[in-house]
Amino acid sequence: MADIAITYDRVLSIIGGVIRIALPKETADDPEGPRFGDLAVVSEGDTLPRLAQVVRVGDGEASLQVFAGVEGLSTRSRVRFLGHAPKAVFSPSVLGRVFAGDGRVLDRGPSLDHEPKVEVDGPSANPARRAMASGMIRTDVPMIDVFNSLVESQKIPIFTSAGEPHNALLARIGIQAEADVVVFGGLGLTFDDYWTFRTTFEDAGVFMRTVMFVNQASDPALERLLIPDMALAVAERFAVEEKKRVLVLLTDMTAYADALKEVGISLDRVPSTRGYLGDLYSQLARRYEKAAVFPGGGSVTILSVTSMPGGDVTHPVPDNTGYITEGQFYLRNGRIDPFGSLSRLKQHVIGKETREDHSAVMNTMIRLYSGARDAQRKQAMAFELSDLDQRLLRYGSFFESRFMDLDVALPIEQALDLGWQTMAACFAPEELLVRQNLIDKYYPRSAA
Repeated sequence: MADIAITYDRVLSIIGGVIRIALPKETADDPEGPRFGDLAVVSEGDTLPRLAQVVRVGDGEASLQVFAGVEGLSTRSRVRFLGHAPKAVFSPSVLGRVFAGDGRVLDRGPSLDHEPKVEVDGPSANPARRAMASGMIRTDVPMIDVFNSLVESQKIPIFTSAGEPHNALLARIGIQAEADVVVFGGLGLTFDDYWTFRTTFEDAGVFMRTVMFVNQASDPALERLLIPDMALAVAERFAVEEKKRVLVLLTDMTAYADALKEVGISLDRVPSTRGYLGDLYSQLARRYEKAAVFPGGGSVTILSVTSMPGGDVTHPVPDNTGYITEGQFYLRNGRIDPFGSLSRLKQHVIGKETREDHSAVMNTMIRLYSGARDAQRKQAMAFELSDLDQRLLRYGSFFESRFMDLDVALPIEQALDLGWQTMAACFAPEELLVRQNLIDKYYPRSAA
């Protein structure tokens, strides 16, 4: 569709970050006129032109969200539509580059204006044309690889709250994950967080396989709405056209939902629970459902951070996210909680892409750690502890330091061996209740 040459100057209102304009009747009835999702340029006098996007069309008018804010604009502003939805640069040249929420290059590298662009926020892949998830993405984080394996095409959030090291965990996964391309989307990051992600990727030598889309806390909040779409559009192209295994990292999707709420309030839409709009589930699902394995191509896997304000998992954002995604990682007290975390696709890879003892080690270690937690409660209440309780307490200490500590990085084979050593240090073979053939093959001859 060619650029629309008409400039509109009948501004009806400016509320929040949304500007509402009147459309001439001949334009309002024209199917080639402004469409939902189209971009426009808003200008007034000597002020710099600002990018905006259509968020509602109908009844002879259009509403646009202005990404850079409406400060300095008035009803004398002029609006020119560009005739297309937001686009992201896609080519191998985007690797090792940093982009803003509106697609601008943020780093000091060469211009990419000549590179091809793809529209963002397109439809998800047809589920009937997706391949079955069957590949494991190794992260070298034992609490993920051993106990809740990350699977290609999986969409899974990290549920977290204020003060938890979720960004440090996400950065570690980004540099250690077994992926061809990592696409990072930062929403509302402080400059320190953005710079930490960037320098972490650079210092680890993985920046040249990484694409970053960043909206900082000082940037317009409305630009956060484009970050997931930009990241996922580029990820999908790498998967389909370049046949790459792509891992998409998003932080924080609660900031995305808050930006959606801000737009809804400006449009006078009726709010739902806690001020969020009724279509929050659909908006999140449209993004998460981009995760897929493409037959004859690559895959897109999504790992996101979702904050729980006040640690409340019933908050609308984590609550809706839980119905869309395939499990979750709970981050509590600086560790991945082994009881709240769940990967619903891990059965596709455990014992198939991993060792035959994986399932037995996983189940036995969690069962024993549950016993260790019970022994800790008995100790806290000054109950008399049995010999088994004492050994459970020792095992619990080993488990927390060797596996739950987020600084631990181990390939899954070494993590499984360490699991056997940890269990053997506290329990006899018959106490593990594991098949004898596995005991004979993997149980250490000498305790660790």
